[in-house]
Amino acid sequence: MTVIGGAVADPTLQALKDKHRAMWALGDYPALAAEVIAELGPTLVDAVGVAPGERVLDVAAGSGNAAVPAALAGADVVASDLTPALLDAGRRSAAARGATLDWREADAEALPFADDAFDVVLSCVGVMFAPRHAAAAWELTRVCRPGGRIGLIAWTPGGFIGQMFAAMKPYAPAPPPGAQPPPLWGDEQHVRDLLGDRVAGVRAERRTLTVDAFATPEEFRDYFKARYGPTIAVYRAVADDPDRTAALDADLAALGARFARTAGGRTVLDWEYLLVTADVRG
Repeated sequence: MTVIGGAVADPTLQALKDKHRAMWALGDYPALAAEVIAELGPTLVDAVGVAPGERVLDVAAGSGNAAVPAALAGADVVASDLTPALLDAGRRSAAARGATLDWREADAEALPFADDAFDVVLSCVGVMFAPRHAAAAWELTRVCRPGGRIGLIAWTPGGFIGQMFAAMKPYAPAPPPGAQPPPLWGDEQHVRDLLGDRVAGVRAERRTLTVDAFATPEEFRDYFKARYGPTIAVYRAVADDPDRTAALDADLAALGARFARTAGGRTVLDWEYLLVTADVRG
């Protein structure tokens, strides 16, 4: 594979990147990130111990769920993402919160940054969606200096979001050759294998995000149908088949019902994720 200025010189792979860029621009992921999973970014920043003055890269940053808290902690932050629309939303959000950082369009599998350029490299439910896991993992470690830190949050395969992707899979087009399922990044052994001997002191912990934003399973489904790019894309794939659309509706509502519980008189969903931190070897 030839890399030119951070872009992949392979027409087939470039078409896949263009598809991903367009998918994440669908709906309103920045609203979902702010309304449902906002606490994940600060959790990751705290776990990796971002300090004032450190040079930090957030890979597949979206609208800055981790990048903005890192900047507010005093770090010198670059937020990179494949989708310009998400970066634009991030700029607006950062300005409203008084955070200053650099926003760069970049492919997680071919980052346009020098070796050893950052003290800390983060990704909060972002790099997991890069289709070629080994390539993305190599880039995480390449751009982080020896002695620097890597921090990752990813949805687990057996958790709510991992199971949502499993429920959508029968309705989605077949993935291209070489593409790996995103929730594999939520499997500890998979992440350890990806990072390999380039890191030391790997610490992995399963945690749970408690979500009380949806009153019913159907409300969860309809929220994701309207805002979450991967879900919107799957619905578009079956839009000409009313029976399959209805079946997908039923399957996502059933998923919400399976995970729902009542706490304090409210319906809540527990979304499991894997938090990984590691030190880059010198």
